[in-house]
Amino acid sequence: MVGTKAAVRFAGAILLTAVLTACGDKGADRNQNLEGFTPEQIFTRGEYELSQNRSDDAAWYFSEVERLYPYSDWAKRALIMQAFSFHADKNYEESRAAAQRYIDFYPTDEDAAYAQYLLALSYYDQIDEVGRDQGLTFQALQSLRTVIEVYPDSEYATSAVLKFDLAFDHLAGKEMEIGRYYLRQDHYTAAINRFRVVVEDFQTTTHTAEALYRLIEAYLSLGLVDEAQSAGAILGYNYQSSEWYDAGYKLLTSRGLELKSRGNNWLSQIYRQTIKGEWL
Repeated sequence: MVGTKAAVRFAGAILLTAVLTACGDKGADRNQNLEGFTPEQIFTRGEYELSQNRSDDAAWYFSEVERLYPYSDWAKRALIMQAFSFHADKNYEESRAAAQRYIDFYPTDEDAAYAQYLLALSYYDQIDEVGRDQGLTFQALQSLRTVIEVYPDSEYATSAVLKFDLAFDHLAGKEMEIGRYYLRQDHYTAAINRFRVVVEDFQTTTHTAEALYRLIEAYLSLGLVDEAQSAGAILGYNYQSSEWYDAGYKLLTSRGLELKSRGNNWLSQIYRQTIKGEWL
């Protein structure tokens, strides 16, 4: 079911004309001429196709409403349904295009928030694996932020916030994956650069505690004791209940070191900010 008024308008009794019902069980006949039918009849057929899980055919009927009756209220309703139908068919590019047209043509309409949410989902639903190109994740974040900031009172804002957090976590996961690879290859400086990004830019994600532990590993391998201890200090201050704190504590104390901020490195600066409550 679609969570919007424009997307839940299935007729109580679907009354189709003889030509439309003749191929009802076979899907869309895209060679038929629909000019003799009203926009409501074509729209209803699109809803019927959706009810039969033929979302691609549904999108075609809704597009025909828009093509044949471009300035009608039915065209506006059909456009948001196109975006939904294409998304249901996992045709994300076409879904984005339809949703963007809706936003461009009807920016103040009640369903503009849903159109923006569908546009964001067209990126978000393609984020499947950490190893995938992260461009989609950035685009999803940008589009979800628009839902949150432009439509904060809409029914989609809460879901957008949750998905934004997950997409943000996904980006941090990508940095961690690359950092771990460099660490396994003994490329410690490259690994540190990746873990630093997580600590500085993704500190609200679930990956920060591990990033701090990996920094301890990498800095100890380079003989940079002050940095390792400073990472341990942050780990102890913010993540004492985590498994990564336990691992970091054992690693440092096994070498006679403390989880204590040392020197004037970037981690010790973060630690001081943490103590002041400016970084959590």
